[in-house]
Amino acid sequence: MPIHIAIAEDNSFALQALKDRLTKYPDVIIKHTAENGRELLKKLKTKSNIDLILMDLQMPEMDGVTATAEIRKNFPHIKVLILTMFDDEENLFNAIMAGASGYILKEDDSTQIYEAIKDTLSGGAAMSPTIALKTLKLIRQPFASNQQEKHDFGLTSRELELLTQLKNGLTYDEIASNLQISYHTVRKHIENIYRKLQVNNKVEAINKASNNRLT
Repeated sequence: MPIHIAIAEDNSFALQALKDRLTKYPDVIIKHTAENGRELLKKLKTKSNIDLILMDLQMPEMDGVTATAEIRKNFPHIKVLILTMFDDEENLFNAIMAGASGYILKEDDSTQIYEAIKDTLSGGAAMSPTIALKTLKLIRQPFASNQQEKHDFGLTSRELELLTQLKNGLTYDEIASNLQISYHTVRKHIENIYRKLQVNNKVEAINKASNNRLT
């Protein structure tokens, strides 16, 4: 049976990368794409024969959490699967409370994303392993909002541009192609970003940038 899905993703490069990953699964049919939650809701009002939505979190006009709550209220037959780079407790808590049926990361490979779609439609609660651990932590210890002072860490405009693309799940090769720079230059920028943010990996960098509203 075909699986009709919609994708809400404001970054065109990340959207194309996701569509490319899903092309290997002929039973997955992309019926709608939208740059934000508001646009997606408008499209669903004209055609709502959708089984599942892959929902980004940070989008202009209407973010993924707000859109998820609206969709669950107005189109309860549609499952919402969060697909994001953010694995922090705040986003996870808010998405679950809004009615998301699952929460996976953009860094998951195409097979993991496809299996998450099928699991969600079968009534499961698909989650990336790191998300599952954080969910257990939320159950054991209620979330408390992070009130830390915001900083810019001295990141350059180019580093912020690259960090935004990294946030949207693009690989180093894809970033190099989009920004028309070499793979080596991308790696050098990433090293500088990690050093300035005082982090050790991509997820830590993205979460710290998000918490400080850098991207």
